[in-house]
Amino acid sequence: MQSANTSSILSPASAAPLIGRLLMAAIFLISGAGKLMAPGGTIGYIASVGIPLPELAYAGALAMELGGALLLVVGYRTRWVAAALALFSVVSAVLFHNALGDQNQLFHFLKNLAMAGGLLQVVAFGAGGFSLDERHAEPSVAVGAVR
Repeated sequence: MQSANTSSILSPASAAPLIGRLLMAAIFLISGAGKLMAPGGTIGYIASVGIPLPELAYAGALAMELGGALLLVVGYRTRWVAAALALFSVVSAVLFHNALGDQNQLFHFLKNLAMAGGLLQVVAFGAGGFSLDERHAEPSVAVGAVR
């Protein structure tokens, strides 16, 4: 017989935030890996939009995409990481996908905004049960409970 605690840990509702974090992190991991494999092309693209110090911007994008995605997956400081990735997504949309007359660029602009929206849900509701944040959370004390 399963205890109530075990069944709540293994419920579909408790797995949903983890699955959501994995799905949101996937695009950042794949994009970061692509940047890592083609640094010259990425730095050239960053320079082409007029961003100063494109090598530094490249390093920052790598750190944000790869580091942020990994932190999001494991659920460490998830609200802060999700907020940073949301801001990164909006800034990337404005800087790199601003040719809204081009249907492809419009699609990428809207995709980045949708990603930011999903990440803001994580900011609002947290990482969920399968996360380092939850594992290190302060245990709640019931009113009147003996400490």
